[in-house]
Amino acid sequence: MWRIITIDRRPPEYARTVRRLLLIANPAASGFTGGMFRTITATLADSYQIEPAWPVSPDAARRAAEAAAAEGFDVVVAFGGDGVVHHVANGLAGSDTALGIIPAGTTNVLARLIGIPNRPRKAADLLIGEPHTTTAPLARLQIGDSPTVSYATFGAGIGYDASVVELSDAQPYRKYWFGSVHYARSAVKSLLKDYRSRKPQLRVSDGERSLDAVTVLAQVHSRYTYFGKVPLGARVEQGLTIITFERLPLRRAPSILLRAIRDGALDKVKGVHVWQNVEEITVMAEPEEAIQADGELLGRAGAFTLSSAPNTLKVVVPSSGSEHPDA
Repeated sequence: MWRIITIDRRPPEYARTVRRLLLIANPAASGFTGGMFRTITATLADSYQIEPAWPVSPDAARRAAEAAAAEGFDVVVAFGGDGVVHHVANGLAGSDTALGIIPAGTTNVLARLIGIPNRPRKAADLLIGEPHTTTAPLARLQIGDSPTVSYATFGAGIGYDASVVELSDAQPYRKYWFGSVHYARSAVKSLLKDYRSRKPQLRVSDGERSLDAVTVLAQVHSRYTYFGKVPLGARVEQGLTIITFERLPLRRAPSILLRAIRDGALDKVKGVHVWQNVEEITVMAEPEEAIQADGELLGRAGAFTLSSAPNTLKVVVPSSGSEHPDA
């Protein structure tokens, strides 16, 4: 269960007209501190009636955001890393309630993509007064024969990268203390142990073309910033960019990494295919394969559908930015 504490010392007649903000915090985020939380609530208190929530699980975070949207909250703020942003966004998808982000994680990918300052106090300043909002695209994932629906805010993957997330999550204490170093270690271990000699086990199709692959990546935005300010991936004009890898032999790993960091031209690497502006793909896996969205493991299944979901999420962005997060 998640608990709510109302912070409002103003007259009752004012509370009925003031805007409402649900602040969903993840104290386990690498950059979270109690002092910063108090600073953030004090910063926002003049503009909102604040209701802090402390979810005890990812599903609780999603349900808290979903309930706030149903109750007409103006903004739900995800205070933490990519995980809490992912789950809050899933609760808000398709609603009129805006997502606010106060970064406190290791990478903060979506925050970087839409221009949110990395410092929590500066990010909170964007929410003061009349915040500037726009709509952001998502990727819609349907998993299994009786499909479970989930959304990705910046990217999803089937195969290798999902197995890396699975391996990383198996040692949560290492993930907490060592962050990106632990993730990189898990990536090397998964490649050496399982994927460098694996044959294609995924059948990928967009309705017009198909191919076999060992891993599939779906990119939502025009830039991917997992490595900080360095863009990764092809330019997205509309729909999704789908990147497939026929195989992952160890000898190609350096060229893939260099291309990704330098110019994102992964389609110039042998055995890598880039499909741009894709509306929907289906993936059949034999045997069942892992899938992740925004670095969150969604489970394993033998059938997946990924589709573009434009203008699905209302989000607070800097007023000096463009009308679209990709600009």
